[in-house]
Amino acid sequence: MVPFLVGIAGGTGSGKTTVAQKLVGALPPGRAAVIEHDWYYLDRSHLTPEERAFVNFDEPGALDNARLASDLRALKTDAFIDCPQYDFATHTRRAADKRVPASPIVIVEGILLFAVPEVRELFDLRLYVDTDDDIRLLRRIRRDVEERGRDMESIESQYRNTVRPMHRLHVAPSREHAHLIIPEGGDNAPALEVIVGRLLHLLGP
Repeated sequence: MVPFLVGIAGGTGSGKTTVAQKLVGALPPGRAAVIEHDWYYLDRSHLTPEERAFVNFDEPGALDNARLASDLRALKTDAFIDCPQYDFATHTRRAADKRVPASPIVIVEGILLFAVPEVRELFDLRLYVDTDDDIRLLRRIRRDVEERGRDMESIESQYRNTVRPMHRLHVAPSREHAHLIIPEGGDNAPALEVIVGRLLHLLGP
């Protein structure tokens, strides 16, 4: 079976990862794989730590979209791909890649997936997770503090300078390219049931 590619986009903290996890959890074991667009951030090891603090990580050009597109196309013919891994604490790419098998269902999630035409056009199903701004901000703060070890001053500065304006410029407009809109993401059980039903139908008996 040629992998069926599902793209999940939406603003930071919208619940894309939760949707991806719930879809995988509802499918038979080993029948779905997940790829994160965040893995494809460009390596910034050539910059000083001070210079990295001024990089706009919320625009499409911050990611290696050409490699992601190439990897997704490769999944159509190859048994697996080796995806890069990114260290958000240092803004550098890790030495070891992550192997992802060409599963029947491949789910890719990321805020800017639909803002990049060469990537967007590869998906067989495009889902946009639509969540209120205040909820997204609270989730982002918690994630950046707990998972990425950042302080509130840097989180606030990045949100004001790049996250919010780039959301309005790139992410929100990409909503129009989605096949389905999922309000409230992982909390929207009826929407997830419909999507899971479609994926199970594709998998067959």
